[in-house]
Amino acid sequence: MIATPFFSPTIPLIAAPLTPLSTDGSLNLDGVEKQATQLVADGVSGVFIGGTTGESASLTLEERQQLAARWCEVLQGSSLRRIIHVGSNCLADACRMADQARKLHADGIAAVAPCYFRPTDTRLLVDCCAQIAAAAPELPFYYYEIPSITGIHLPTDRFLSEAMERIPSFGGLKYSNSDLPLFQRCVAVAAGRLELFFGSDEILLAALGFGATGAVGSTYNIAAPLYRRMLAAAANGDFETARVAQLQSVSLVDVLSRRGYLPSLKAVLTYRGIPMGPVRLPLRNLGAEQVTVLLKEIEAIGAL
Repeated sequence: MIATPFFSPTIPLIAAPLTPLSTDGSLNLDGVEKQATQLVADGVSGVFIGGTTGESASLTLEERQQLAARWCEVLQGSSLRRIIHVGSNCLADACRMADQARKLHADGIAAVAPCYFRPTDTRLLVDCCAQIAAAAPELPFYYYEIPSITGIHLPTDRFLSEAMERIPSFGGLKYSNSDLPLFQRCVAVAAGRLELFFGSDEILLAALGFGATGAVGSTYNIAAPLYRRMLAAAANGDFETARVAQLQSVSLVDVLSRRGYLPSLKAVLTYRGIPMGPVRLPLRNLGAEQVTVLLKEIEAIGAL
């Protein structure tokens, strides 16, 4: 059984790291080591490499493979889990990424659904996932549910039921969706046999009550200790303290979203001594004055 007690302080917090770029927009693999060092110090349980936060859709296949290889190299010998996001509109590219993850001895792979030509029913979605999973059958495969990006709103609970029957390596779900009733139905279908990682940082406390067994999030790059305090307080029955911490998370996400979520995250990490460089088009970088205001607003929250 994979099910974890509600509000356990040991529930895994897996960071979704950003991709460091040079000032000219090229990949800066030297920046990975500093990120990894900070995440280890902050006590996260693993990394979700090359996902939405990592701007994977703006990277070439070669860049994504270079990024995955660098993270696995830097974390070799550490206790951090390495889940590599391999999803792509091109399933052949996704399979190449999955095969590379297998050779890198990653701890798992994950994939969003193709979202240009979209699967129109759960059977087709499982077909896509099964093809990717088969390229690395030794690794757990996690479906990455993020309808705000993919535009796919299929019944995830029905997908889970079919995937559990048809994908031998199916390991669970990264659920970046604020629909908690649907998540509860997913928990019921999983029945303790899958890992259910919740991906909306600002409502994590609620999701744990519904049965999330872990979390994958972007704000863990800068505020993992805040969430660890929240989990510890909830585990001790101190829900007043836990709710205060969750409210700080809500405020943090609001501030980051106000001027552009990913460029704001990169600006905060850069300020903290981990150079992230710019974001790629069509995202918009922040100006110096915007960064100054952003940092003041985040300091006022007290989340860091």
